Amino acid sequence: MNLRRIRLVLWALVAVALAGVLALQWAGRRREPSQAAFRPDFALQDAAGRTYGMEDFRGRLALVFFGFTNCPDVCPTTMSEVALVMNDLGSEADKVQPLFISMDPQRDRGQGLSEYLAAFHPAILGLAGDGAATQAAAESFRIHFEREESPAAPDGYTMSHSPGLFLIGPDGEWLRQFPHETPAAEILADIQERI
Repeated sequence: MNLRRIRLVLWALVAVALAGVLALQWAGRRREPSQAAFRPDFALQDAAGRTYGMEDFRGRLALVFFGFTNCPDVCPTTMSEVALVMNDLGSEADKVQPLFISMDPQRDRGQGLSEYLAAFHPAILGLAGDGAATQAAAESFRIHFEREESPAAPDGYTMSHSPGLFLIGPDGEWLRQFPHETPAAEILADIQERI
């Protein structure tokens, strides 16, 4: 009888400890967005040479993607999803600014970044800077990119990069990242809840 009581007490203590650990984990997750919150920024130019930063999009949501025009799959797939989102937003599309930041600015400018993006959707704004401004923008968004030699690629190189699509709030604060191949319907639903 005494051994049985000891076992029950031990099991009760294990249950209480487990409940405590789960409560701490849940509380940590609830705090995680504010701890991870940051305000990315950049100073990059459009095709006309006008310089933009995140402050130029205050009051609207921004969908930001880092890519390059010679990207064979990730970039065009993501831009197609962004185009679907913008079309499906209808009259609320003016509350969202899609941005494509070039990680290969010299080549992308020469190949017509604006024309490339207009083929997906006219609202997508293409931005490019020099090497230092591009690196600063990537660091601000906490993403990675680098040039990789590839004899089969145009000009003998390609760009390795983080494929996420970033949602930035009207106040300029990072809200979330949509992983590559997130369906347009899921992105749209998230945006509509925030508008």
